Amino acid sequence: MQGSQEAFSFEQRDRVLVGPMRTPRNTARHLGSGSIHDDATAQKLGFRGGTVAGSLHMEQFPPLLVAALGESWLETGGMSLYFKYATTDNEPVQAVARQVSPDDDRIEIWMDDANGNRVADGTANTGGADSSSALRQRIAAMPEPQDIRILANISTGDVGERVPTRITPEALEGRLVVITEPLPAYTDASIYGERVATPALQVQVLRPAERSILPRNSDFGVGLFGAIELQLRAGPVFVEHDYEAQARVLAVGETPKTEYLYYEAALFEPDGDAPVLSMIMMLRFMKASSGLWA
Repeated sequence: MQGSQEAFSFEQRDRVLVGPMRTPRNTARHLGSGSIHDDATAQKLGFRGGTVAGSLHMEQFPPLLVAALGESWLETGGMSLYFKYATTDNEPVQAVARQVSPDDDRIEIWMDDANGNRVADGTANTGGADSSSALRQRIAAMPEPQDIRILANISTGDVGERVPTRITPEALEGRLVVITEPLPAYTDASIYGERVATPALQVQVLRPAERSILPRNSDFGVGLFGAIELQLRAGPVFVEHDYEAQARVLAVGETPKTEYLYYEAALFEPDGDAPVLSMIMMLRFMKASSGLWA
């Protein structure tokens, strides 16, 4: 069965587009103890339960962004989201977009839960790379960290190896079973010549590039997504298509409860130089879960 929800529809209030309330699943809970998606692990760290990954929340936005910014969003569009409130399995959330004028190429977007908690907020755009996206503005305003232990060996500017990567058909089928907002391009290869990757799969295809800039060990403790930006440069991104990915560290920082880093990863055609997709990923590591902060 494709998708777990009824057909997409949205309300328009002046220039605010309000999507339907959806109930995304915590599909990573099988990772078990030591993962933020595990109920017991998450509750020990002060969360209400195992968390739904932010990349899954991103899958709720594309139909809304196509409605706001046009079909070209699927080829040169982006969304840049900072995650503020962790949700658990099957909790209702709603995606919203706001335009200032019909000609906007950047708009505000956010997601709230049924109780009015702000789950995430940021920007979306079309037309290629956005130098003033929500996450790029946050990175530019970061204070200097004072005490870095978990990420002490990670430096701004570190560049990883370029590695092969690919989205399998099995990965797509796994998303289609539970996705909150299925699009025809995810299943109909005739639209773009190949099946298009969902946002969560766009994140997945770039994460192999992370390994060479962030060699983890037990000192890292429990990690979670703090923010994600996906920016199509020459999209779409396709399933069952060979790509290469490379990452570099943008910044390292801290809060009272976490250490975090931002890195940017780019997806290329094999031996190509122009990125098909770029991603900014913010990873948080909980101090309370690391022996370095015991």
